[in-house]
Order: sequence, then structure tokens, then C-alpha cells
Amino acid sequence: MKKLLIIGASGLLGNKIVEFAKVRYEVIPSHNTKPLHSNSIRLDITDDRQVSNLIKRLKPHTVIHTASETNVDRCELEKQRAWKINVEGTLNVAKACERVNAKLVYISTDYVFDGEKGYYREEDRPNPINHYGYTKLEGEKRVTSYLSNYLILRTSVLYGWHPWKRNFVTWVLSSLKQGRKITVVDDHYNTPTLVDNLAEIIMEAVQNDLRGLYHASGSERINRYEFAKRIAELYGLDQSLIKPVKMRQLTVWVAKRPRDSSLNTDRMRKLLKTKMLNVTEGLNMMKKRIKHEGCNTSRRTWHKA
Repeated sequence: MKKLLIIGASGLLGNKIVEFAKVRYEVIPSHNTKPLHSNSIRLDITDDRQVSNLIKRLKPHTVIHTASETNVDRCELEKQRAWKINVEGTLNVAKACERVNAKLVYISTDYVFDGEKGYYREEDRPNPINHYGYTKLEGEKRVTSYLSNYLILRTSVLYGWHPWKRNFVTWVLSSLKQGRKITVVDDHYNTPTLVDNLAEIIMEAVQNDLRGLYHASGSERINRYEFAKRIAELYGLDQSLIKPVKMRQLTVWVAKRPRDSSLNTDRMRKLLKTKMLNVTEGLNMMKKRIKHEGCNTSRRTWHKA
């Protein structure tokens, strides 16, 4: 059985990949701060020697690198830290993979684009407007510089259940269930992605030895306000609690956000059997799953991503 090392296995995506991968692979999860799996190995990707030694010892067939600093505003405020994790950490992983001839799957973001166009294809020129997007793009460059056997997947607005990590959908659900009014931007467009769907896409891509750069996200372009209303409608919650606001009015945002960073996934959809879900399909699938709530959802205005 082939070994699969999942870096960042305690995160929203990493945890879900563990669940999907263990059927076909010998899965080795890793974490940095808080383990979610009993066999998880602590790994600080900013420690070059630690990364090199672990991957040399394990000799995995494939490494799926999901660990990064994704808090957009924190990246803007702590630029050196973001660079160390998202760029130098990725470089450490890429170099270690090259030494043992392991395939690297690197998870990137729609925020490598400036948002002026929307519905971006793989061949469109990246132009990040915040430090988070810049560091993720630089991470992509480190991967392509050191490796030939790699898969880079750009995704958008991951959501789903997690024991403690908050995301947009769980924040909306928690707020509305408590009867709290929330303010959501109506001019910020993405292609929201159910984490279960992305994990399944990743595993099919690994199984098929897909290589190169692809966009992998939900299939529907939608603004955050309409997304929040769709969530409320599906769960029978009060939509009148959701108040629209323009991006320029959100003073809580430190970093700029691309207005429309929606992704075109046509290229990947032609290669895989796994369907990329639209918003309604994704939310319905999420609703059917057993939920593990515990996210910090106290803020009234969504401003993390």
C-alpha cells in the first residue's frame, strides 16, 4: 500500500483528505499545533531539517501539502510570519519531496488573482492584491522550481464541518440560529467549495497521477450575501437577519480582497469523474453529514476571507 503524507491534517481540508484517503493508502497525518488524529506526527514546516528528516524517513509516495496561514488580515499584519509559513515552509516541503522523488500536491487559492475579471482560467495572469495571495503565489513558484512531479490546485472559499475550525457557512448557521443579525458583503464573488467535494477531487487526481496546475472549486459563482441567504433558506433560518453591505464599507478588513476571484474549472472537469458541486448541491451534502460544531463564531461581520 502506497504511503500518503498529509501535511496540515488537523485543518478543514487535511482532516477530510485523511478520511477519504485511508481506504486506498497508508495515511500518515501531520499537525503543528493541535492533533486531530491519534497517529498524527507533529511537523513544523518552517523547520527545514525537521521536514527533510521526516520525509526522508517516511519516503511517502505522495505528499499533500494543505498547511498554510490562511487568515488574510493576519498575513497583512504579520508579513514575515506569513512568508515564513506559506513560502519558506512550502519550499522546505518541495525540496524534501525532490530528494525522495515524492509527488507533491500543493493547495493554493483564488486570491492569487486581483479580482478585476472573475471566472479565472489557469492561463490567466496572477496579480495578487494582498500579502496572503502573494505568499501563496510565491509558494506555487517554489513548487514548480524544484519539482517536475507536482499538482497545484487553486480552490475558493472552503466550507464544511470541523470539530473546532470556523468557516463562512458554520459562522452564518451559528449566528442565525442564535437570532443574531449579520452583515455580509454583496459585491464579493467567489466559487464556494464543499471540503468533502474537494477532498474527493484531490484523491481522484492523485489516483490518476494528474500533474500540473488546475483550478478545483465549486462550480457556481456567487456573492457572499446571496451565499448566506442560500444557507439560511436551506436550513429554514431567518433571512431577514442577513444585512447586505459593500466591500468598501467594511472597516474591519485590514487587507484588500479581490472583488471577483471566481474560478473556471472547465479544464479539470474534463479530466475527472468527480462532479464539482454548485452551492445548493454542496450545502445539501453538508447538511446530510454528521456535524461537529465548536467554531468561534462570535463576530457579527464576516471578514476572515
